[in-house]
Amino acid sequence: MKIAYSPCPNDTFVFHALAHGLVPGAPKLDVTFADIDITNNLAASGSCDFDVLKISFAALPWVLDDYALIPCGGALGRGCGPLVLTNGESSGPAALSGKRVAVPSERSTAYLLFRLWAAQQVPGGVGEIIVMPFHEIMPAVRDGHVDAGLVIHEARFTYTDYGLTMLADLGSWWESDTGLPIPLGAIVARRSLDRSAIAGWIQASVEYAWKHPDASHHYVMEHAQEMNPEVAKAHIALYVNDFTGSLGGSGYAAVTSLLERAAAEGLVPAIDPEKLLP
Repeated sequence: MKIAYSPCPNDTFVFHALAHGLVPGAPKLDVTFADIDITNNLAASGSCDFDVLKISFAALPWVLDDYALIPCGGALGRGCGPLVLTNGESSGPAALSGKRVAVPSERSTAYLLFRLWAAQQVPGGVGEIIVMPFHEIMPAVRDGHVDAGLVIHEARFTYTDYGLTMLADLGSWWESDTGLPIPLGAIVARRSLDRSAIAGWIQASVEYAWKHPDASHHYVMEHAQEMNPEVAKAHIALYVNDFTGSLGGSGYAAVTSLLERAAAEGLVPAIDPEKLLP
């Protein structure tokens, strides 16, 4: 089974058992590690040959004809949203008017949340949007190549190491505005496959990870881009939670709300909510 997911600790933690043949009955995996911007565009390309991918929930409107949402293995939660960072004293959202902002993907949930937030909070809108791999964003903000950066993942724990300031926590904004968790990363599988079986294998891999939290340590750190082990541990604790085991009602409500709000603003194509269901 060909699968693509990121080298981030939450993904390697979740998929460790499945990738290492520890899930009974599951097929051997052919794993490709790829940045979320790459998988978002691959899934929407119409010529993607991966069976399963980790993509942004925000990319779903472009892929739902070919791929179905798997109700486990993804990243949702509370207190784990993207951050808007600047280099210097924070002076409020208005400071972003007409400025250059680095983002991790134009089809990422982070960027979609940013656009919904900016429409409310930034008079006249931001200026140029620059897409770059997420691990390059904080150095770019620090070095003045961009005025602000939209960051995800472990940047929540490390941005102060770069001397940066948090201008906004988009997760807090989303939660206070909707009361719902933040939908970040989705697992999708080709509609022609046995999606129930795939969901079962992924859920078994998640459960193995929870029962044997140290088993994946080498796999996680091997791909964690020189991340501090404590940061990797905190990353996993934040992003691998009950919603990873099962989206549940509030998880589906969060995804539906995000995509319906974005469609109403003309930011994504409208979807049939029934296509989100297993």
